[in-house]
Amino acid sequence: MRLKIIIFFIIAVSFLLLGRIYYLSIISNKYYENKSKENYIKTIYTTAQRGVIKDRNGKFLAINKIGFSILIKPHLKSKENIKKVQDVARQIVKYFPQFKYPKLIKKYKQLDSPYRHKMINLIDYIDYDKFFKYYALFNLNDNLEIRSVTRRNYIYKDIAAHILGYMGKTNKKDIAQDPKSKYFLQSGRTGLEKYYDKRLRGTIGYKKLQVDAVYKTIKILQETKPKTKDITLTIDIDLQKYIHNLFKGKAGAVVVMNVNNGELLAAGTYPEFDNNIFVNGVSFKQWKDIQENFNHPFTNKLINGLYPPGSVIKMGVAIGFLEHKVKPTFNTYCTGSLKLGKRKFRCWKKTGHGLTNFRKAIRESCDDFFYKGSLEVGINKIHQTLDKLGIGKKTGIDLPREFKGINPNKAWKKARYNKPWYVGETVVASIGQGFINVTPMQIARYTAALATNKLVVPHLLKDKSLIKSKKLHIKKQYLKIIREGMWDVTHSLKGTATKHIKSKVQIVGKTGTAQVVGIPQSEKKRMKEYELEYFKRSQAWLTTYAPFKKPQYTVTILVEHGGHGGSAAGPIASKIYDKLIELGYIKNENKKHRKTKHKR
Repeated sequence: MRLKIIIFFIIAVSFLLLGRIYYLSIISNKYYENKSKENYIKTIYTTAQRGVIKDRNGKFLAINKIGFSILIKPHLKSKENIKKVQDVARQIVKYFPQFKYPKLIKKYKQLDSPYRHKMINLIDYIDYDKFFKYYALFNLNDNLEIRSVTRRNYIYKDIAAHILGYMGKTNKKDIAQDPKSKYFLQSGRTGLEKYYDKRLRGTIGYKKLQVDAVYKTIKILQETKPKTKDITLTIDIDLQKYIHNLFKGKAGAVVVMNVNNGELLAAGTYPEFDNNIFVNGVSFKQWKDIQENFNHPFTNKLINGLYPPGSVIKMGVAIGFLEHKVKPTFNTYCTGSLKLGKRKFRCWKKTGHGLTNFRKAIRESCDDFFYKGSLEVGINKIHQTLDKLGIGKKTGIDLPREFKGINPNKAWKKARYNKPWYVGETVVASIGQGFINVTPMQIARYTAALATNKLVVPHLLKDKSLIKSKKLHIKKQYLKIIREGMWDVTHSLKGTATKHIKSKVQIVGKTGTAQVVGIPQSEKKRMKEYELEYFKRSQAWLTTYAPFKKPQYTVTILVEHGGHGGSAAGPIASKIYDKLIELGYIKNENKKHRKTKHKR
């Protein structure tokens, strides 16, 4: 019996040994073969230069400037070696005094460690022209490595700053969102640089190298080169520059958009700032000046500025009336105010407008007409029409972090504040005040919709796949009333913008004056805008399209604290349309359009 147990034990051990030998020699062979390859095959990933950004005519807006970076060996912190680092720092400061000796030494000590084997990047970038004459001098130092690098440069500095955006060093958050970011020193932070970051990076290349025991390259086994991808915009930089100069000393936003396909010829938010300061390293003073500017230069007001629309919303509200059983013949008698409960809602014209229909209400911006019309239909129905026209919705523009604004109704207030909706809030909303908030880009798209009966998607990339629109199916009869009212605004003697619009093309539009501060009920006499403190003055709106018969472009202007929309924005709009003619986007109608009395 003992013998059988011993024999069984020997056989079992033999099988275990044979199994282990089989595993090591056959099954594990592939694993160890791959591990051995790792010891002599090295993969290096390579990136292309970031794609350049051009305007619609091929003019460069963002390029890559060539320069050099200075790298130094690690493990030089010991007493006998630190002098080498100090000598390099002194040499850098001698020829490039913008760098400071203590900061260079501190940076080296922070980045060096016993576990670091890569070179330490002591200087990120020095311009090619400034460094090249000293190249040989630095390159002779065995402790240094000089590398060719590029840095983003925005040709037109502060012009189109919010559209283009700027770059920043790639961080952990970038890598978490996109693991491929780790191969790039910088990533887009704002604007198109961020929205099209992946496209502008191009495609990543790689090299598979055969190396020896000390990782010296023996030969290249496989190579795929990276590819650069440039982008072309719909923007005309000459028009953008022209508008930038028109807006000097003012704060606000301007949108110039093709009403038929959503292409943006120009889109500016003011004041602007030079994106290059972020690429080169913003100083404390520059940062503080921008942060403390009450006109908020950091805010992209095109898509992140939220404003009450004031009277520019009245065309959409009027369509809301018509679509919800208010007859086109509807009229009211404006006496200058409407009493509702204990509150009196004033019309902007103290003496009133008298008998007022749809066309006159738009032409002369009669508040009382919209007060009374809103009581006929209610906030929910007004909300429905404005929603269809894109109010309170993202436009879909190819820029990051767009705000959607507020298009209020009863359900919205209940969800937001857990309070009921009051009739007085409907009255206020009908003239673009109260809870309603919009972006300039929304108003530009909404105006284009009034011109074409379709809702387009604004876009900045010159790409046919981005041309999208949705038919609105608003009755032609309703649009005719609205468009005639907008024609009167800029052509009739009683139009709110007539005396401020002078152009070689027939412009139609609507002015708006959106209050920043409420007027107390006890205030008997309304102060003039120029009598108010600057930041208490109303926001001035003017939204337009042209030519009247065959609409091509909309120009929407917001002048912050500009007071009256016609006087603040009318001359700017006129000059923009004349510039569109000069640049060949609109034909000169070459007619003198007389300002005529409105025929009743």
